[in-house]
Amino acid sequence: MPEPRVAARGIVLDPDDRVLLVLFRAPGWSDETWWATPGGGLDPGETHEDGLRRELLEEAGIRVDEIGPCVWVREHVFEWGGRLLRQTERYFLVRVDSTEIAPQFTREQLESEGLHELRWWSLQELGEAGETFAPSRLAALIRDLVESGPPAEPIDAGV
Repeated sequence: MPEPRVAARGIVLDPDDRVLLVLFRAPGWSDETWWATPGGGLDPGETHEDGLRRELLEEAGIRVDEIGPCVWVREHVFEWGGRLLRQTERYFLVRVDSTEIAPQFTREQLESEGLHELRWWSLQELGEAGETFAPSRLAALIRDLVESGPPAEPIDAGV
């Protein structure tokens, strides 16, 4: 039976509509890698917005006061560190003025959480990349968000 886990993720866009993504590597048991938006599990009693602020500071050194709307939701089951998790995610739009990245966590701390690289991606790079993304249709979702703006209600991002 999967353990429930609640998470918040940020769709962090710079002034040129590039998106910040994190390269994850499965811990220990696999060579699997994938690119996803920054964010992670909430601490007990933490709101989605506060959890996302904390995660953005830890992972990228990005301090944000204003979190935009929740634009996507996603639920998926996966194995992580010997545990089977059912993660329920909310994705929030975050606009930033700077592309400076200065994680508060050390490289060792980030890698212990499976994070191995941070990178800004243009829409063109996303569309042409032969990489694995989570959710799998991330490139199309980002393009739609940039071109059409936030949806009236959060959409299911799928797996």
